[in-house]
Amino acid sequence: MVESPLEILDWVVATLAGDQDAFAQLVLAYQDDVYNLCYRMLGDRIEAEDASQESFLRAYRNLGSFNRERSFKTWLLSIASHHCIDRLRRRRISFISLEDEPSAGSLALASDEPSPEQAAIAHETSEEFQQLLAQLPEDYRLVVILRYWYDYSYREIAELQGESVSAVKSKLFRARRRLAEVHPDASRKEAPKQRARSPEERLSIPEEGD
Repeated sequence: MVESPLEILDWVVATLAGDQDAFAQLVLAYQDDVYNLCYRMLGDRIEAEDASQESFLRAYRNLGSFNRERSFKTWLLSIASHHCIDRLRRRRISFISLEDEPSAGSLALASDEPSPEQAAIAHETSEEFQQLLAQLPEDYRLVVILRYWYDYSYREIAELQGESVSAVKSKLFRARRRLAEVHPDASRKEAPKQRARSPEERLSIPEEGD
């Protein structure tokens, strides 16, 4: 059951008044969203669990700064995403190239047909695709996750990251191009047949601008 914005706001207000049970309700409502974001960003389940707990702790400590006109989920995911980026930067992942930053694809410049590279991405399983995501710099990885796992619009991603819509589109374009470049067998694979699409498959399909 999806909680209503008013119910979420009631829990926020109650938490600020000292009701610990109300914050527990917020955790229950969003723990899957936060964990999934952390896992996609960090690629490690144990670290994702730790990052999720830290994200909720930071949200609790900073709840007084929450703008009640904003989406609580967007605010919470913003906290989680910044925490994950901090972790990744501290970790200094060896496969990130600062000179070759990727950021996502043929979203604005796509043709009607998926390219061989995009079609190849659609064949990856979730775990295989996670390995591809891990090759993106952290901020580029984040916009891909928010767009294709959370169905956030360009405008919502821009709000979450505190940047312009054009910057988000640029990142997505470069990320998709990078994902195509690191897939060596792309030109030899065919596009998948139509069915319910996973986030991985949706990433390989041209889309209309928001």
